[in-house]
Amino acid sequence: MGPNRAMSDQPGPTHRVASIADDEGGSLGRTTSEQPIRLTIAQIRAAKGRVEHNLRRVATEVESWSGRTDILVVPETFLSGYFVEGGVEEVARSAGAILRGLGSPGVDAPDLILGAYERDGGEVFNTAFHLTPGDAGWELVHRHRKTFLPTYGVFDEGRFVSAGRRIRAYDTRFGRMGLLICEEMLHALPPMTLALDGADLFVALAASPSRDYQKGRTLPGNLERWDLAGRAITLEHGGYLAVAQAIGSEGGKLFAGGSVVYGPGGAVDARAALFDEHHLEVRVSRARIARQRIRSPLLPDLRAAFRGLAPELARAAERATGVTAPDARPSLADSRASLDRGKRPEREEAQGPPRPWPPASLELNLPLLERALLTFLEDEVRRQRGFERVVVGVSGGVDSAVTLSLAVRSFGADAVTAILMPYTTSSPESLEHGRQVAEAVGVEPRVIPISAGIDAYIESEEPELSPLRRGNLAARFRAMVLWDQSAKLDALVLGTGNKSERLLGYYTWHADDSPPINPLGDLFKTQVLALAEHLGVPAAVIEKPPSADLVEGVHDEDELGVPYAVADPILQGLLEGYTPAELATAGFDRDAVDLVERKLNGTHWKRRLPSVAMVSSTSIGDFYLRPVDYR
Repeated sequence: MGPNRAMSDQPGPTHRVASIADDEGGSLGRTTSEQPIRLTIAQIRAAKGRVEHNLRRVATEVESWSGRTDILVVPETFLSGYFVEGGVEEVARSAGAILRGLGSPGVDAPDLILGAYERDGGEVFNTAFHLTPGDAGWELVHRHRKTFLPTYGVFDEGRFVSAGRRIRAYDTRFGRMGLLICEEMLHALPPMTLALDGADLFVALAASPSRDYQKGRTLPGNLERWDLAGRAITLEHGGYLAVAQAIGSEGGKLFAGGSVVYGPGGAVDARAALFDEHHLEVRVSRARIARQRIRSPLLPDLRAAFRGLAPELARAAERATGVTAPDARPSLADSRASLDRGKRPEREEAQGPPRPWPPASLELNLPLLERALLTFLEDEVRRQRGFERVVVGVSGGVDSAVTLSLAVRSFGADAVTAILMPYTTSSPESLEHGRQVAEAVGVEPRVIPISAGIDAYIESEEPELSPLRRGNLAARFRAMVLWDQSAKLDALVLGTGNKSERLLGYYTWHADDSPPINPLGDLFKTQVLALAEHLGVPAAVIEKPPSADLVEGVHDEDELGVPYAVADPILQGLLEGYTPAELATAGFDRDAVDLVERKLNGTHWKRRLPSVAMVSSTSIGDFYLRPVDYR
């Protein structure tokens, strides 16, 4: 199929292709062909911040799929990666620069839909472009600028880019289409607007960070939420919806892929692989759209109801925005209500019926979690930082055993160095367990005793050193050894600390937390124990009482005052917004709840970079903002 050629024997559309200067693109007319549309989602990894490299990758994809597909779709912000923070000004490109950077589309090239940060008129937008091959190069059919910018939790998009101001369907040589970007799928308004505007095929570009791997789920929790939205959109509007999801790790924020196409009526027609690059091919049938809309005329019903409901929608819009029509006189009750809108409810102790417990299960889908963590290690160590080897400090405990096991599964035993660093106060059992752990995964451990170096300092300078200071000194000495060995071996140090320790502040600052890559940092201790069993860590290591092994005979529970089996669900509840009173009502001991809350609130400083006196408008981390993997 050549450039701008219709898919049937009918003459092609005669409407012009929009020029780049057109804000939203123009109409290409509607084809009447019954031939299925070949659509391919290219679920491929972006190279963070490397726009020209990613443009070349897209051009290669186009060349590979020319003559084999009609529409090629690439995920949200593919040209730069999604989490770029202040770097968005550096990676944003004008529409013209993107078209030129893609080069010539070649013979039988497909239409291309791709996501990028777009620079235009002094603003930056998160944009989805629909391009078509023309005689003189790529031509812009339509661009959609993201209207719903998530700015909560891990997201900070509204701080760095401008929101789009239009949602419109548009004509192409394959029929009338509509574009969505990520969060817009989760709101009713954007897809409804496109459907009312005549879209038959919806294409959504997404970069949804993967999370929530609870037991019983076959997909990460975020993708299950997308499934609900995707099924609802195609059930109500009777068209197709193709969702191109990003893949890979950006500074620990994992994109799982799992791109999907929903058919008319809400069925999943095809789904791409999780955590792997994948090209998802589907056929879009116009006849199937027509049949669905006849059998289940929800969209015609919506159009019919819209005529009568339009004034009500206008009134609701006025109420939501605070912009009142000139002839509308709000009542006293409306005025009082408007003062309360937008207020955040104050955090109060539990009143009335308690919320259901638990907020989210701590039991995980362990095979799915393992795949996520292996993807994280591969992307962060090899692809992002360029290392081929890793170093793991092995203590004989369960956390380092799990990190070592994951490292071997990801990089192979020959690329992993396990280092045991016994001190005078270390338990002989720890050394033996460390050897067992290493041997179980096929790694020959190296033993580097650290007693002589530490004791020389103590005897010379601090003979009255307390056990706590001695333990912290040993932890920092071990970190020093690991970093020195990493320099010798040209390898990266992997972290072994778990989420429970991080939240409770139960670790040595600038020691246990010093490695730049940590696969366990978002797993509670009880979850690490479950993962250890799944990975085949020796039972003796899993079953023994957890201990930092810094002070002889002292276990974690002795120092924390509460076992992990109790602390972990309390921590989970606090993170989910439950009050101490609600947790007590759910059955937790109030003293344990208060203890955990004090430790959580009293150690925020340990989980942040050192406080720096800000004296300029370019302060690092305040004004100068770049993600850890940006380059």
